[in-house]
Amino acid sequence: MTANDFWTSPADRIVRGSMGHCNLTVLEPRPGPGALPVNEAARAAEFASSISTVEEILEDAGPCAALHTPEPGTRAELDIIQAGAWGPALGISDPAFAGNGNDTPLLYEAGALRERFPGARIVGRVHFHGGADHTEDIVWLPDGAMFHASGWPGDEPFVITGDPEAVIASLGLTAEMLEDAGIDLEEDEPGDTEWAALAALALGHADPWSRPGIEATAFRVRHTEDAVGTMEDLYFI
Repeated sequence: MTANDFWTSPADRIVRGSMGHCNLTVLEPRPGPGALPVNEAARAAEFASSISTVEEILEDAGPCAALHTPEPGTRAELDIIQAGAWGPALGISDPAFAGNGNDTPLLYEAGALRERFPGARIVGRVHFHGGADHTEDIVWLPDGAMFHASGWPGDEPFVITGDPEAVIASLGLTAEMLEDAGIDLEEDEPGDTEWAALAALALGHADPWSRPGIEATAFRVRHTEDAVGTMEDLYFI
């Protein structure tokens, strides 16, 4: 098999749109708020291989800054993902998590991770711009509190499921902390709330995607047929 068996677009075809966050993180309980350990590339590869969008890892492309948001410019670059294993935290950034409102890929993957890691916080953030912004954010806590927000900020539909207030209470977030993060649940439109900021608060200092100096590992992968089909519809006109 070759790396692009499921693609119909050539490797050098230019993608449309751009990505912001496009990641999922599993945070197991840990004893204290210390710095995240160094990334373990072998564990990162094992975790990436277990995600439903990835059929096979083809190449370890080396260390990369987790803070750096990937900006795939060609079809071939859509098969580059980032993953990390930092002690109690596992994470993956994959262009296949982006959506256009027809489905909720992040919610699907978070549900699978919830079954595998029932004692962990599952946190995901996706921001795709393809003429307009589409976001999907999720927080799922060990006690069952969760929220999922998905749609087109500033437009419809934008759908909230779960209970954001229960998530805030479970995390012990204060009104001051929410205000400092620019989070207002009383916005006129649900899409105007900074749901990604609430997801960031759920990870706190253990957020590998927002801290300088944290390394992940880049992998070239063969995505599954379903993931490729979704990306071809999303990233190409």
